[in-house]
Order: sequence, then C-alpha cells, then structure tokens
Amino acid sequence: MAEQKTREGLLRRVVNFVQELTYGMAAHDMARYALRTRASMEHLFILITMGDLIGVPILPPYYSLRILPYVVPQISTWKRRMLRERDVSDAMF
Repeated sequence: MAEQKTREGLLRRVVNFVQELTYGMAAHDMARYALRTRASMEHLFILITMGDLIGVPILPPYYSLRILPYVVPQISTWKRRMLRERDVSDAMF
C-alpha cells in the first residue's frame, strides 16, 4: 500500500514537472508579453485621462473627474513610473 502511494506521488510529481516544463517552453514568453502589453495600455489610459497631474493636458478635466474614482488606487505608482529616469536598456527587457 505504501509503495503504491509512493508511485502515485512520484507519478504526480513527474506529470507536474512535465506540465511546468511545457508551459515554460511554450507559453511563458507569451504570458509575460501579454502582461507587459496590458501594463503599457493601462499606463497609456491613465496618461490620457490623468495627464494633467504631470503637466500633459490631453482631455478636458470633466472626463478626468468622471473616471477619477476608478483610477485613484493606481495614481501614486503611475506617477512614480512616469517620472522616473529611464535608460536605453529598460526597453530591451
């Protein structure tokens, strides 16, 4: 009985390893790219709606105020990301 549980545990670990290896080889890059694209779209959205906070007036303040309750949790981190110094190597990774 104990030997059978050991085999099942070993088989489960091998299957899990193969699944993780397959994910790493096939889908990890796509998942990172999708997350990076989503983040850049969120940055662009906040820039368009709340750009006047850093001196980029794009939309009238009326629309910015309508969207403000949805954006408030992200404003502080967004301002930090937009105003930090960047290097050429940041775009590579």
